[in-house]
Amino acid sequence: METVAALNDSGIALTEAKRPDEAIPVFQKALKIEPENPLLWFNLGIAQQHIGDYEDALTSFLKALSINDSLDEAWLSMGLIHYELNQFELAEDCYHFALSRNENSPKIWNNLGVLYYNQQFYEEARHCFEEAVALAPLYEEAIFNLRDVCRELKDWHAAAEFERSLTQFNKHGL
Repeated sequence: METVAALNDSGIALTEAKRPDEAIPVFQKALKIEPENPLLWFNLGIAQQHIGDYEDALTSFLKALSINDSLDEAWLSMGLIHYELNQFELAEDCYHFALSRNENSPKIWNNLGVLYYNQQFYEEARHCFEEAVALAPLYEEAIFNLRDVCRELKDWHAAAEFERSLTQFNKHGL
């Protein structure tokens, strides 16, 4: 008999190999054994999200959170879905819930910044990108976003500094 851990590992490997449609039944099989395992529900949601089944993914993430509401990655994933569906207020709520569970996540700060940036809330976006870079100084995506928001705010000096940082990443292969 396959263990839940082995099934979970197989499902994750399939999802990472861009075969989430094959991962879904593996996670479902594991959930028949351990239906109250929040990580299985979360991983099922990720696979569902990858195939664009957002409704089921949201249901899976909510189930994971009903078991363990401290899973900031589930809130982050739900925020991404709502963002992709242009449900910006719901996305913002999810990102804030994620931050309330893990305020030290540069990824959450960056995603919230992207949300604000695309709504042209540039000062709020800048704050979020600055938080992300403060937490992870080599987070290239956040530095890229910070450069762009500084350009929108016409802070040319700061934008040039971040451009230099990005050039250093490219030179040194970081």
